[in-house]
Amino acid sequence: MNTSNFAQQASFSRRRFLQRAGMGMGSMALGSMLGGVQAGSQGTGPHFPGRAKHVIHVFLNGGMSQVDTFDPKPELDRWGGRPLPFENLQTERRTGVALPSPFTFARHGASGIAVSDLFPNLARCVDEMAVVRSMYAELPSHELSLMLMNTGTQRLVWPSLGSWLTWGMGSENENLPGFVALCPGGMPVGGAGNWRSAFLPGVYQGTYVDTSRDDPRALIADVHNKAMNRSQQAEHFKFLRSLNRRHAMQRPDESLIESRIQSFELAYRMQFEATDAFDVSQEPESMLKLYGEGPQNRQLLIARRLIERGVRFVQTWHGNLQPWDSHANIKDSHRKVASECDQGLAALIVDLKQRGLLDETLILCSGEFGRTPSVEMDQGGGGAAQGRDHNHWGFSLWMAGGGIKGGTVYGATDEFGFRAVENPVSIHDLHATMLHLLGFDHERLTYRYAGRDFRLTDVHGRVISEILA
Repeated sequence: MNTSNFAQQASFSRRRFLQRAGMGMGSMALGSMLGGVQAGSQGTGPHFPGRAKHVIHVFLNGGMSQVDTFDPKPELDRWGGRPLPFENLQTERRTGVALPSPFTFARHGASGIAVSDLFPNLARCVDEMAVVRSMYAELPSHELSLMLMNTGTQRLVWPSLGSWLTWGMGSENENLPGFVALCPGGMPVGGAGNWRSAFLPGVYQGTYVDTSRDDPRALIADVHNKAMNRSQQAEHFKFLRSLNRRHAMQRPDESLIESRIQSFELAYRMQFEATDAFDVSQEPESMLKLYGEGPQNRQLLIARRLIERGVRFVQTWHGNLQPWDSHANIKDSHRKVASECDQGLAALIVDLKQRGLLDETLILCSGEFGRTPSVEMDQGGGGAAQGRDHNHWGFSLWMAGGGIKGGTVYGATDEFGFRAVENPVSIHDLHATMLHLLGFDHERLTYRYAGRDFRLTDVHGRVISEILA
């Protein structure tokens, strides 16, 4: 073989590979030469200075009832046990008469925002929160509404918000994933599809961690090498990197290979920092008491430890499947799940504020939809069990920090809490607002795939300026 031609081909392959490498070996080498700065983004970077640098999305998966938490409806008490004065909206299952809330609402803080007694600790933080009471989704299905909340679509395989964000901004810590999904006891409905990277490079997919385990070394499976010490691993890794580089150079258009290599390299680096980040036993006793016990509260403390180490997007799920899905006995079921996270949610806001991190950390707390103000009937049309069905027509969520105007209520549902009627907010509007707070014009954050420029908000979305500080 002509050695000159071989050298030219090898040089061409190296150029193509390094141009395409993104967060791969080329940019890692560049980061090392620049003194450890990680070249973590293939996107444009922020379009303007954003108020927020990190996001913590607290996902109350299953569907929090708006009329039992943040949207009081006195008319439900007056109409309790009677049919609503209009035909019930179409939901997943048949519903019947009006079901008054079994919880008591009271106004809190200087802002006087009403919160039910499900959240006694969180209610003390309302002056830091913006409550949006006029959210709406498209269908009363867990799977599709989870896709919509996370990716902006319920029909196509698109990247999640966390993947878009880490692609656009990169991570501040090369030893930890830029996007982490925490969920105790298993995965939510839809599994890893909720934190998918889709057509974005695979390195931007969320990293799942089961937070039901107390031992930080057991949180991430196989992250520690039991057969080699660090020196031996370093030599082993150096050899593997050379093989991987050669393999990838010979296949310059195989992006999946590059993503796999990056995942291996991240796993190697995580050995030296991941255990420390997840080890809440390093916190003082006063901080552990502030957050409280239980996996939901503990993972909120972990979320704070991750963002202060540079992780860009942390999603905390309440538990596997859909723990907030109160089709029956909402009084006991909602009381149970709320008590598992109320103390930790309040602690997260207080903790971030006293550390000076709340201004740069956007907190979103939501479900995938809300619940009906009318009682759910069984499949045969009778036997109501004091629960509520899925309701995508109108629901509530709250946000705090990261440029949010605290002590704010935005939008409204009708007098019974069924449908958003005043300043309705779509999921695209929510995503556009979050991206704005992070320094992105949602119409300009695009990724070319299959001959088209895609964006998180598709062809929709407006920034809700009324809740911005």
